[in-house]
Amino acid sequence: MIERYTRPQMKAVWDLKHKYEIWLEVELQACAAFEQTGQAPRGTTAKIRKKAKIDVDRIAEIEKVTKHDVIAFLESLAASVGPEHRFLHMGLTSSDIVDTSLAIQMTEALDLILDGVEGFLAGLKKQAFRHRHTVMVGRSHGIHGEPISFGLKMALWYEEVCRHVERLRQVRGHIAVGKLSGAMGTFAHQEPAIEEYVCSKLGLAFDPVSNQVVQRDRHAAYATALALLAATIEKIATEIRHLQRTEVLEAEEYFSEGQKGSSAMPHKRNPIVSENLCGLARIVRANSLAAMENVALWHERDISHSSVERVIMPDSTILIDYMLARVTDLIENLMVYPDRMRRNLELTGGLVYSQRLLLALIEKGAQRKESYEAVQRNAMASWQGAGGLYELVGRDPFIMKHLKEREIAACFDPKYYLRHLDQIYRRVFREKGRGISSRQRKGVRR
Repeated sequence: MIERYTRPQMKAVWDLKHKYEIWLEVELQACAAFEQTGQAPRGTTAKIRKKAKIDVDRIAEIEKVTKHDVIAFLESLAASVGPEHRFLHMGLTSSDIVDTSLAIQMTEALDLILDGVEGFLAGLKKQAFRHRHTVMVGRSHGIHGEPISFGLKMALWYEEVCRHVERLRQVRGHIAVGKLSGAMGTFAHQEPAIEEYVCSKLGLAFDPVSNQVVQRDRHAAYATALALLAATIEKIATEIRHLQRTEVLEAEEYFSEGQKGSSAMPHKRNPIVSENLCGLARIVRANSLAAMENVALWHERDISHSSVERVIMPDSTILIDYMLARVTDLIENLMVYPDRMRRNLELTGGLVYSQRLLLALIEKGAQRKESYEAVQRNAMASWQGAGGLYELVGRDPFIMKHLKEREIAACFDPKYYLRHLDQIYRRVFREKGRGISSRQRKGVRR
């Protein structure tokens, strides 16, 4: 299932050969900078670029001996590059290459995620307007509260996802940072100008100050932003799971022809997509905690973060990409049942209109305490089966003393609760195409 929904572009970001290609590009750009400073002869970079061959299997063979991936990578290039090989990695340390390259991969992955979010927003907006006036009961504590519209629920989710776009854009700037400051971050063996040149060529900012590594608060912020997005997807999936419960059945996941819900019970139509999304959100959240643990390293660095990031960064970005595809499909094909919503709204015999009745009494000059007690008295009687609230309040002397029959009837009109929807929608959808576009993001140049 994951294969079906995972885009090839996202898997390609974390492909091992692609990582080595970025490593090579970082080395080549550094070599180009060496040419400008006179540390390497003119034309060296072009010669290396033309001759360099990336052999993933050969790198793996060498690494078995060296136990060091960057050294294995550099040694593997020697055979194809020839004498110019000596100009690679001059005055640099492994993390200069690894951290700068990881920033590119994380940025590439985030751009794909932002594209996925854009599609998700489009699906939410479409449903928000389709069901703008689809009346349903709102719930608090799982108990019927007051009428809302199903479109309002979608608008709420849309606005929340827009906040994720803002966070993801911000974290993109924080993570799109490279460093070539050497072993301890002091530029002891290369000038800061080398770092500035290379980063500019790669479409990255340069880290103003680093030690041996780019500081991991940046990576933790990235992982946390993904975890927050996963949490919202889980929130939406949890709501759909509740709405699909047999006792509620106001909305339901699309059930395709030939689909089966249970090996034992042929009648089952289960919210499997929503449940799947809730489970995957736990992984993305757990990964964000691991990223937090990476912030504290020994002195100028250790490599306890490295093994963690090799797992959590590909996993979290691939999972989020997958989750976005699935939740977008879920929203776009969601089966909504307005008649069932109306029936459930009326399930309590008008109890959901109690506050409107209370306020109407207060507006007519009744004291709040007495008004509350009068409405509650009739509401409790209705809960216990004495009849619908509308009928009961129509026989209550206190209420009839303050309200006419038509005024009581007006309190039981669900349209009253939707009268400010247009204003809310203007707030939420105030900008045309409030999502994002690729033109609004800077691509990584290589």
